[in-house]
Amino acid sequence: MAKLYFSYATMNAGKSTLLLQAAYNYQERGMRVVMLIAAFDDRAGTGRIASRIGLESEAIPFHAKDDLYGLIERLTGDGSGEIACVFVDEAQFLGEEQV
Repeated sequence: MAKLYFSYATMNAGKSTLLLQAAYNYQERGMRVVMLIAAFDDRAGTGRIASRIGLESEAIPFHAKDDLYGLIERLTGDGSGEIACVFVDEAQFLGEEQV
């Protein structure tokens, strides 16, 4: 069964750093991850998650009306292997349907 882990804290508490570290740990073990970020959050560039300490990674930008379930289904069937984990930075910008 899938599990949901939700991290929250004040600004500058290191949430993006923790996300990037967790993604790295999965990838280091050869597991596939998908990282998502709100499209309008372009502080590090469109489609990039970055932390204040310099860690950064590419991510798939999403819009408020995007079908994220469909996106994950398409990525699962693209021949690149099973997706072990989906990470969402700035999840407060997900719409109700997306959650």
